Amino acid sequence: MVCAMNKEELMLRKHLIDLSNRAFHRDIVTFSDFLNLNELHILHTTPKELFRTRCISFGGHDLSERQMIAFLPDALYYALSDKDCPTSKGTLPFGYKYPIQAVVVGPLNPKFAEDLSHRDYLGSVMNLGVERSKFGDIIVMDTEAVIFVCEEIVEYVLHNLNCVRHTPVQCQKREFQDISYTPSFIQLKGTVPSVRLDTVMSVAFPMSRSKLTAYITAGKVFVNGKLITSNGYRLEEGQFISVRGLGRISYEGILSETKKGRYYISVKKYV
Repeated sequence: MVCAMNKEELMLRKHLIDLSNRAFHRDIVTFSDFLNLNELHILHTTPKELFRTRCISFGGHDLSERQMIAFLPDALYYALSDKDCPTSKGTLPFGYKYPIQAVVVGPLNPKFAEDLSHRDYLGSVMNLGVERSKFGDIIVMDTEAVIFVCEEIVEYVLHNLNCVRHTPVQCQKREFQDISYTPSFIQLKGTVPSVRLDTVMSVAFPMSRSKLTAYITAGKVFVNGKLITSNGYRLEEGQFISVRGLGRISYEGILSETKKGRYYISVKKYV
């Protein structure tokens, strides 16, 4: 069972409301630091009337899990044209941009580099004394990694991150718009009685319904950044499901319906 918000979570809610108030009174865009899934849920579940502005989110790439929130006064929010997608390359109106930079980390000598994991890069940045809220997703590719960071710490990371595990590395700063990343995924299909959260999850994570339900009721499942604790939650096409300890999938929709009223669906499982 999910507990009520603790003191730190209440302080975060107050901070987000303060950022919205600041944006409203100064008629400017204000930004949060990077929020994790639990923190994004606090944003999504805060009563809308407590915010005096609209908000959109972005984390440096289109499928980012950790995201920064931009609070926009109405005039700027509606200035986004119909063709602009707020989550596509961090679209903001009137020359505003998210204060996000990308740091590309690669080995000084690829020949002698270790096989480095997400955990290795995360630990190395944390060992610099950087708060987790100051950097977002870490994308690990073949021989390098991309770390999305707040602009205010980018120079510190560039000058101090010189080793990951036992591998000497070099860092380069890039604009997040210049990062091209297409995550690897497996396309999975299956037949389900409904598009409930637990049944869709069963296509990607082959385990008993009771085990999947346990993940949901334990507060480990998020849909588009919002914590969902009901296994009967009905999914909509294109929604992302993050399951702590299992991974991330996207529900692609219904492909067909059988004569017995079951649904043949498609999901993407990111690897």
